[in-house]
Amino acid sequence: MLHLGKSLPPQKLVATRWAFATAEGHPLSANVHFAPDGAIAGDSPLGGDRWSIEGEEFRLSSTKGQDSWRADHLYVRDGSLHVSLRGVEDPSREALLYECTPDGHLGFGGQAGLPAGEFLFPRDLQVTPTGLTRVLLVGSCLTELYHRTYVQAIPEVAFDYVLFNSASDLPATPPHPVGSYDFQYLQIPLRTVLTDRIITGGRIFDPAFLDQTYRDGCMMIDAMLEAGLAYNRAHGLLTFVSTFIVPQLDIVAGLDRRLADGDIAFLIRRLNHYIAQAIKPYKNVFLCDVDAVASSLGKRYFLDDITGFYTHGSNVQQDGVDLMPAARIEPVPLLNTFYESRQREFLLAVYEQAVATYRTVRQMDQVKAVIFDLDNTLWRGLIAEDFHPDRFPWPRGGWQNGIWEAIQHLRARGILVAVCSKNDHHIVEAHWDNVVDPPFLKLSDFALAKINWQPKAENVAEICRAFNLTPKSVLFVDDNPVEREAVRHALPEIRTIGSNPYLTRRILLWAPELQLPRLSAEATLRETSIRNQAAREETRAKLSREEFLAGLGCAVEFTRVTGPEQPEFPRILELTNKTNQFNTTGKRWTHPEILAFLGEGGEIHAFRVKDRFSEYGLVGILYAKGADVVQFVMSCRVLGMEVEKAALAYLCARIRERRPASAITGLLVETPANGPCREVFARAGFARAAADGDGLAFRLAPDQDVVAPAHVAVTPEIGLKRAANDALGPAARAARAGGLGWTKRLFGLGRR
Repeated sequence: MLHLGKSLPPQKLVATRWAFATAEGHPLSANVHFAPDGAIAGDSPLGGDRWSIEGEEFRLSSTKGQDSWRADHLYVRDGSLHVSLRGVEDPSREALLYECTPDGHLGFGGQAGLPAGEFLFPRDLQVTPTGLTRVLLVGSCLTELYHRTYVQAIPEVAFDYVLFNSASDLPATPPHPVGSYDFQYLQIPLRTVLTDRIITGGRIFDPAFLDQTYRDGCMMIDAMLEAGLAYNRAHGLLTFVSTFIVPQLDIVAGLDRRLADGDIAFLIRRLNHYIAQAIKPYKNVFLCDVDAVASSLGKRYFLDDITGFYTHGSNVQQDGVDLMPAARIEPVPLLNTFYESRQREFLLAVYEQAVATYRTVRQMDQVKAVIFDLDNTLWRGLIAEDFHPDRFPWPRGGWQNGIWEAIQHLRARGILVAVCSKNDHHIVEAHWDNVVDPPFLKLSDFALAKINWQPKAENVAEICRAFNLTPKSVLFVDDNPVEREAVRHALPEIRTIGSNPYLTRRILLWAPELQLPRLSAEATLRETSIRNQAAREETRAKLSREEFLAGLGCAVEFTRVTGPEQPEFPRILELTNKTNQFNTTGKRWTHPEILAFLGEGGEIHAFRVKDRFSEYGLVGILYAKGADVVQFVMSCRVLGMEVEKAALAYLCARIRERRPASAITGLLVETPANGPCREVFARAGFARAAADGDGLAFRLAPDQDVVAPAHVAVTPEIGLKRAANDALGPAARAARAGGLGWTKRLFGLGRR
């Protein structure tokens, strides 16, 4: 750091762009210009709108002519001139003025930019390696280029390529067994969809012609999806379908046709939207928006619509024949001497998009709650010390507004948000509306707020318990490295970010660990459920256990899940693969594995729960095969209501119906996180049996039943009710004749 005293040459002041910051260096504005006539152009947040230099001392003043700020000293840091400012009327007020770079950026030095793949698909929250082993690439010459690039750049993954240039059938089997692929990537060629009539038809810009071309293109997309998804339909292979890359500019006959029916680029955008809709009936198929990747990186750096025809939609490259001797007056120059190429970066970014989508679909390292600090994390400055609007305007705009919006997006995804701040709650509450402006966010938007002077590690742990989450599913955002380290030390599995506010929003919105494969009804209910759960716990504290349970009004409704066509199927995958605590084996399932389990005689019984406080949605799953309870998964939000015992009673009654002389077994595999479910079989009356491999076996003798708790009302499965007479025989019909309570009496499942 080079100190220069207080002298600031006027020529330097006028010729340079400047920015204001707090004394600690937090930016308040950018691109401020000091005009030669003494005016200040741009955002001047310190209250001064005139400048002057008197006796070699730089001063800022208001239009009333009163001195506001003066230069305390000058110094150079990271090649940027800094002016330390001090208030004239109140010398305790401090601020910074510093020069921007010649292009107008803040002059704090710089760093190399992130590659497109890492920029778009942040890896900051990744804990578990993705572990891909083999990927199937299906598509045209663009996909062949993907294949050549990935084989060289990513040797730890095996890539197979199948040419797919029309709606012809794929080979009966791929190059390797379908089960060996982590996923398939399907790229439909645009030229096949639009055909060459889009070039030769003579009516290129006729809206009626383009509309017919669009409708024909949709039919071709349907046919190509039918053919290209053959392995998915037959085996449930996870598949990502790519969008088309839209040309760089509008393709119109006149400016009045832009983004209208006579625009070929607009037609391609419509086809992308159609692909997104057309894949929805397929199971285990997801969209990869390659056009978004291309737009972010910059299509000018790779797309061949500047040299080839529009519907080719691939990477621009030098034609080798042009490098051969030819009878030309001037030789054809090398392509990269006038078009900068970032082809490899684009191709690898496409792969990163597929990997990020895979991680989201598999719910790898999923974050279920985000806890935010306040000062210098949710806003600039310290609310208790710096909020003096009569003396110093509170900084507005910029990254803080973006984080507020990002929090609302997290809530919309069903991700819980909370506050953990060392502050006085009443001060935060009193100033919130003035500080959070525009009013994008309310304090009440957070499911829980811990604003006190307890150690943050204690508060974060309490929030985790209130949310029924393990720390590995929680992200903590704090600008203070000491606090982040203290929380990590107390809760080693928690993830933390927050050192750079310009990275926070991108991570919150784009990291695959904060995305959902599908938005389930349960996700939209999660925040309300947590709030209602708090009310439930308040009531529990005032009553005896018996009184609380008796008045709870707990009801459980079962649904038999038999295939992926049912709306419950995605939720089955989601709940099974994200639940750590009440999960009797800890097993994660893939879409094909569940299909195989059902095909081999396995059963999946899902249940929804509600009480007088809340509807919790689909929160439990029982996997059964024969007389075995293979796995029991349940959300911890309904723990303490004895729902798990009612669910086991129901399942055991179903098994007894078909196998009255069989013992029923349950398997428990202890994991680091599943302590809450380790007694579930013992409490239901199962006896400990011999160990089964890595797990513990429990046995319910043929002459034993699981007695359901009386306060839980159970509604049997829809399929069971429809076929009750045939499925249950004379005993069931006799019981049914007794009235609406027949199912509960037959199964011994409690009463309303």
